[in-house]
Amino acid sequence: MLPGAPGGPNLPKPWSARDGATEPYRDVFTGVFWEVWPSRHPAPKFQGKENHSVDTNALKAFLTIVDQGSFSEAAETLHLTQPAISKRLAALENQLGTSLIDRSHRQIRLTDAGSRLLPHARRILDEIHNARVALSPDSGQVEGELQIIASHHIGLHHLPNWLRRFKREYPQVSINLQFMDSDAAYEQMRKRNAELAFVTLSDSMEPSFNVFAQWPDQMVFVAGAEHPLASLEHPALPDLADHPALLPDTTTATYRVVSRLFLEANLHLNPQMPTNYLETIKMMTSVGLGWSVLPLRMIDDSLRVLDVGKPVTRVLGGIGLSGRQLSNAAKALLTIVQEQEVA
Repeated sequence: MLPGAPGGPNLPKPWSARDGATEPYRDVFTGVFWEVWPSRHPAPKFQGKENHSVDTNALKAFLTIVDQGSFSEAAETLHLTQPAISKRLAALENQLGTSLIDRSHRQIRLTDAGSRLLPHARRILDEIHNARVALSPDSGQVEGELQIIASHHIGLHHLPNWLRRFKREYPQVSINLQFMDSDAAYEQMRKRNAELAFVTLSDSMEPSFNVFAQWPDQMVFVAGAEHPLASLEHPALPDLADHPALLPDTTTATYRVVSRLFLEANLHLNPQMPTNYLETIKMMTSVGLGWSVLPLRMIDDSLRVLDVGKPVTRVLGGIGLSGRQLSNAAKALLTIVQEQEVA
């Protein structure tokens, strides 16, 4: 190994502007700038093909442009000017010798080379993240920032108890919390915009996700107190088929379960006004606009449970990305979730 090179016997300190170096070398795996060989020590002559290291900031710019769908939004996300992020992408394309993004369309489109680079770029940045986690102090101290996503239902009915205990036990952690539909949460996790997401688990979930905690969420058929179905002593699915159904979007696990029940019974399902906000569905059901299927823990005096003899359960859980190590803060939160929901 060459003296003065990263990892060599004479390890230099990380580069800074005070050192007078004008072209620092950025290690692609650690993101650290290393000083160039001073002019009084001529750089050694390498034989063979010249090595072009890829700047991890350029990879980050490329991924952010793709994820945000525009140069301007990517620049805002990374707190850069638009010319600066365009320059980073251009530098990456020059280093790789190929165009990555087709600029001839108004919408961002990857070239064939860009599509092939995308999964590799994500894995490289994942490994840098893992290296930082591995190099963090082994004291088990829980601090720093924790980025999490929660579905609206989990945010209202589960998250408060978790966070109340978490903030009491780990006051040094700053929580960055986003609320969204489960489907949107999966997409944000693919883009590495959070470390954990608490969502409705999907039976078609990609293998790129790890499930760290899961628990059943019992659901029941319901109608408003003054709805005609509420007066039936033994309601059945054929009775429900005669009335509008207030259900989440067709892409949700709840809709798929209910739809399958009606399909197996050869009955017509009549969904009306789909929304993924269960609190909104509860309100519309309580005023008699139709029947619905809601989590048992949401039922109050404004609703009547319809015992149709068909149990419905969905599974909620906490997920992360495979191949991406969790921080101490994420592990601490998952321990609380396991103790309160799974035990």
